[in-house]
Amino acid sequence: MLKRHQVLLEDWMVKYARFLSEKYDLSFSEIIRGMFSLAIVVLVLTLYPKYKHKKEALEIRTLIKRLYLKKSSETDVHTLISTLYFEARKAAEFSMLQNKKLKSKI
Repeated sequence: MLKRHQVLLEDWMVKYARFLSEKYDLSFSEIIRGMFSLAIVVLVLTLYPKYKHKKEALEIRTLIKRLYLKKSSETDVHTLISTLYFEARKAAEFSMLQNKKLKSKI
């Protein structure tokens, strides 16, 4: 479920998100959610090296490269976004669970 939030972004962040939005014909919101999801996946993989996820980071990188090189269809774009959303949710849940375990040990 989507919830509305107000977020302040630096000018360069807005410009880059608009650039991506126009380049890939996605809404500004989809771009922001995709970027945020990618950041979550990368952060959790960095903080928890033992974290295992369904899609290998290399596979996500390959999808992003194909998209960048315009060797992908509209379906590929939506597959990438769905993959990022799913992986980010699982990574965030894992991270919160690890934090909860850590707090219960203290």
